[in-house]
Amino acid sequence: MTYPLKNISISINRTADEVYQFTSNPENLPKWASGFVHAVTRQNGHWVGETDFGNVIIDFTAPNSFGILDHQVTLPGGEAVNNPMRVIKNNLGCEVIFTLFWIPSRTVEQFNEDVRLVIGDLQNLKEILEHN
Repeated sequence: MTYPLKNISISINRTADEVYQFTSNPENLPKWASGFVHAVTRQNGHWVGETDFGNVIIDFTAPNSFGILDHQVTLPGGEAVNNPMRVIKNNLGCEVIFTLFWIPSRTVEQFNEDVRLVIGDLQNLKEILEHN
């Protein structure tokens, strides 16, 4: 069985490499994904994020040359959520694409709120990278 999903993307007028280097650093996550995580620390080989709903474990894919930023978030209750994310070259800039899965435990309203938060986080990323 598959979950419904929404691909959310934003164009950023910086090179794909610059965007990848910034977003692949877990320490930068609270700077642009503040709708999700307020702080991150390294504990026992994992990144732990402080969120409004408790601490989460965030495991990132290994650094790579393909722009892959996939990460798995383990929620306080133990549920693991897969988050595919990509940086794709687009002429002199790039596209950042985040795939949001609608997991069965989420209501329509909660999923729509998740979409809104991801859009806001990607807009923050764009603002930071285009204006610094």
